[in-house]
Amino acid sequence: MSIVVIGVNHRTAPIELLERVSLSGTELRKAVTGLVSRANIREAAVLSTCNRTEVFCVAERFHGAYADIRDFFCELGGLQPDELHRHLYSQHDDAAVSHLFEVAAGLDSAVLGESEILGQVRGAWEMAQSEGGAKATLNLLFRHAIETGKRARNETSIGKHTASVSHAAVEMAQERLGGIAGRRVLVVGAGDMGEGIAVALVGAGATDITVINRTEARATQLAERVGGRIAPFSQLGAALREADVLLTCTGAGTIIIDHDLVVGARDGVTTPLLVVDIAVPRDVASDVEQAANVTLLNLDHLRDWAARGIALRAAEADRVRSIVGEEVERFGLESTARQAAPLVAQLHEKADIVRVAELERFSNRLATLDPAQRVAVEAVTKGIVAKLLHQMSVKLKDDAGSPQGERNAAAVRDLFDLG
Repeated sequence: MSIVVIGVNHRTAPIELLERVSLSGTELRKAVTGLVSRANIREAAVLSTCNRTEVFCVAERFHGAYADIRDFFCELGGLQPDELHRHLYSQHDDAAVSHLFEVAAGLDSAVLGESEILGQVRGAWEMAQSEGGAKATLNLLFRHAIETGKRARNETSIGKHTASVSHAAVEMAQERLGGIAGRRVLVVGAGDMGEGIAVALVGAGATDITVINRTEARATQLAERVGGRIAPFSQLGAALREADVLLTCTGAGTIIIDHDLVVGARDGVTTPLLVVDIAVPRDVASDVEQAANVTLLNLDHLRDWAARGIALRAAEADRVRSIVGEEVERFGLESTARQAAPLVAQLHEKADIVRVAELERFSNRLATLDPAQRVAVEAVTKGIVAKLLHQMSVKLKDDAGSPQGERNAAAVRDLFDLG
């Protein structure tokens, strides 16, 4: 069996393709259950964020699993294999493990070291567990990934600069405008990303913030936190008319701000409007940038902007890669040790069956023993079995994953007829 990752991300695919294969909520649940029902996949977890959609799986055969997951992506995005192939990447075994650990550590993010990805990795794991997709192997893998992400942030400064996509969006807007203070800011979306944007805006000096969300209670809660105000979703056009900056990040899954809405809202307004859309799928139609006095930025612009900061943190990234390397090795050791565990358990079970059968065979002779003596016989016979098998068990675990370990395991199976 192999650990396999297959996916698309911000480095391999344009935003137009990423939004076609983006998943959330019940779609994610269905994806996990659908994947594990396929012939070549034993376990599966799906990580879908604004920067990536990846499937991690435990596969009987790599090529069979690749075909299953490729078909999953094609069905999800309404894509032909030829459309998808050049954007799809795949890795297996140690390379797949290293990839997930780098993702959790923030090395593979558009914003190097961003903090949101660690929670997203944990969420993907929890979803896989709840849908029966994560069992022994993926549970071990994702537990190590979370530990790697925590080590990266605790032991290096990788996350001490721009900490999230939300913060990066605000910083990019600041740079474009020469500052955010004094600007009229409209935030559309009050989920985790919207909250991150609003908090970052306050940190950047924004004092005039309006929040719009389909669920008004969430908009009110966020507005109160940042000293802003709310507007009803039905008044989006009126709010756009008054804004200098729009930052949007809903989970609508479809366009909510189109060219006609912007043109109608801004009719007669000559002041510039900066729009920053970090939603996947996008909230803002691409032709909005054709409207007069409107500048539209999305995740592609954010990726290019953030790339400039990578050189500044190259030393920290190297330190994180060293941590990832250590954790991949640690995962390998624990994983191979676990490979021997079923055989060791099977060996002990076989020996105990023999022990119990022998006691049963001599049951007539032992019938005169009192309860205390019976307990003593049980303890002595169990102790003899444990001592006889101890060194063999230790050797099987220590050599697991090596050629010698494979020879030892084969010999034990043959000698004890374990199948």
